Amino acid sequence: MLEVDAINTYYGKSHILHDVSFEADNDEVVALLGRNGVGKTTTMKSIIGLTPPRTGTVRFEDEVISGNSASEIANRGIGYVPQDRGMFPDLTVEENLTMGLGTATRDQSILDQIYERFPRVEERLQQKAGTLSGGEQQMVAMARALMRDPKLVLMDEPTEGLMPSLIPEIADITEEIADSGYTIVIVEQNVDLVMDIADRVYLMDNGRIHEQATPAELRENEAILEKYLGVGI
Repeated sequence: MLEVDAINTYYGKSHILHDVSFEADNDEVVALLGRNGVGKTTTMKSIIGLTPPRTGTVRFEDEVISGNSASEIANRGIGYVPQDRGMFPDLTVEENLTMGLGTATRDQSILDQIYERFPRVEERLQQKAGTLSGGEQQMVAMARALMRDPKLVLMDEPTEGLMPSLIPEIADITEEIADSGYTIVIVEQNVDLVMDIADRVYLMDNGRIHEQATPAELRENEAILEKYLGVGI
């Protein structure tokens, strides 16, 4: 479904991503792991078109999408949950969700599924997004990404910055989404969550992918995680 082929992405003259390549198959959950600042978020932004790669290609369903605008890429069937949640704080929750539709028309059956998955979001539809807790804003960001029933969901640090008491709830929702048939590429520091939901893991450092492994392989070789994350399992 997704093929990232030797992309190189820059911020001005700063070379951030160096020949990054990986792929995600249908119904697969792929995780990008690494310390802060190694290029994981830039990789996600390169896929969605916010920081287009200068060289290399991104293919979605065998068609090249690198070079297209973020809105064009989203319209092809890619949802994006940004690291900063991307709330419009002065708009209501409902208006924030509508932003996820783009030019698509509202599908009540999809909306019903979203409300079933995120009942707290439905309860706060008329509340301004800026007044929500961090966990509630994360739920809105995740719900917004699903508004067009995408084929692929990019999730950038869904549990980052949350109160410890909220992390299990967001982790459970993330796992439920992964079990619902979506193809997911996730960046996440919560190693336990990644081990529970990922089919494959790519380990990044200094703007490059250095290792590929399954969660089972990582459990058998904790030295890899200690090398690239500084933690064990």
